[in-house]
Amino acid sequence: MRELKIFSGRANPQLAAEICAYLKLPSLGRIYLGKFPDGENFCKVEEDIRGRDVFLVQPTCPPVNDNLMELLIMIDSCKRASAARITAVIPYFGYARQDRKDEGRVPITAKLVANLITRAGADRVLAMDLHAPQIQGFFDLPVDHLYAAPVLNRYFRDQGLTESDFVIVSPDEGSIKRAMQHVQRLGGPLAIVDKRRDGPTSTRSANIIGGPVEGRVALMFDDMISTGSSICGAAEQIKRAGAREIHVAATHGVLCADAVRRLQESPIDTVVITDTIPLPPEKKIPKLRVVSVAPLLAEAIKRIHHHQSISQMFVESDDRAPYRS
Repeated sequence: MRELKIFSGRANPQLAAEICAYLKLPSLGRIYLGKFPDGENFCKVEEDIRGRDVFLVQPTCPPVNDNLMELLIMIDSCKRASAARITAVIPYFGYARQDRKDEGRVPITAKLVANLITRAGADRVLAMDLHAPQIQGFFDLPVDHLYAAPVLNRYFRDQGLTESDFVIVSPDEGSIKRAMQHVQRLGGPLAIVDKRRDGPTSTRSANIIGGPVEGRVALMFDDMISTGSSICGAAEQIKRAGAREIHVAATHGVLCADAVRRLQESPIDTVVITDTIPLPPEKKIPKLRVVSVAPLLAEAIKRIHHHQSISQMFVESDDRAPYRS
C-alpha cells in the first residue's frame, strides 16, 4: 500500500479519515484547500505524489458547485504533480437527476459534469448509488459503481425482524428493481406505492400494489432523500394501509429545503441514511440513524489499487459481516 495516497476535499473529511483508518494508513495526504479574497478556490498538494496511485474523496453534495469545482481543481493539481493514476472517489454524485432531456431546451447536466471530471484529468471514478445507473456511460473512463444495499440490509438484520414481521415497500415504480434486490437478500413480501407526480418538486401517492401491509413493519428503500416529499407521501399511504411501523433507508441524505421537518412530522419511525453526505448538527433529529459506508469504499479502493475485482465484493458478501480482504 506504499504507493497509495488518499486525499480529501472539504465536503466530507470525516468519511475520508475513516477510509484511511480502515486501510490502516497513517493519515490522509497533506493538501491545502482555501479561497482567494475574491472567492476563487485554491489548492496545493503538500507532499510528493509523483508516480503514486492517488484517490481523491469528494462527494459533490451541497454546496454542489463549490464542492464540484474543488474536486476539479484537486484533480488538476494531482495531474500536474505527476501522479501515476487519479481516481475521483465521489460517494454522492451531484447533478445526477439531470440525466436526460425530459422536455425541450434543457441540458443533460450529468453528462456535462462527467465531461468536466474527465477533462480535468481523472483516470477513473468510484461512485456509490448513482441516481441513474446509465450515468456510468457518460464517462469516457472506467467507472466503479458501488451499492450501499449490503450496509443497509445489515442494519435491518441486526434489528431481529423475521420475514413474517415485515414487508419491503418500493416508494414508487422507479424503485421496484432496488426493492426486489432487498427482497432477495432479506426475504418478505413486496409492496409498491403507485406515485403520481404533480410537478418537478412535488408528488402525490395513490394506490398500493402487492403486500400484505396491514399489521406489518414496512421497510422502504430509496437511493436518496432530497426534499422528503416523495418518501413522506409514500409513508402516509402505507400507514393508512395499516402498517404497524415504518422504517426508511436511503443511501444519500441530501435533506434539503423542509426535508427534516417533513420527516419529523411524518408517520416514519426511523430514517436510516449513510455517511456519503455529512449530517450537520442542525439536521440531527431522533428519527435519524447514520451508518457508515467507509469500510465499503475502503475495500473498493484497496481492490482498485491492487487491480482486483470490485463486483466480486458483492458476490461474496452475505450482508452479515463487515467487508474484509
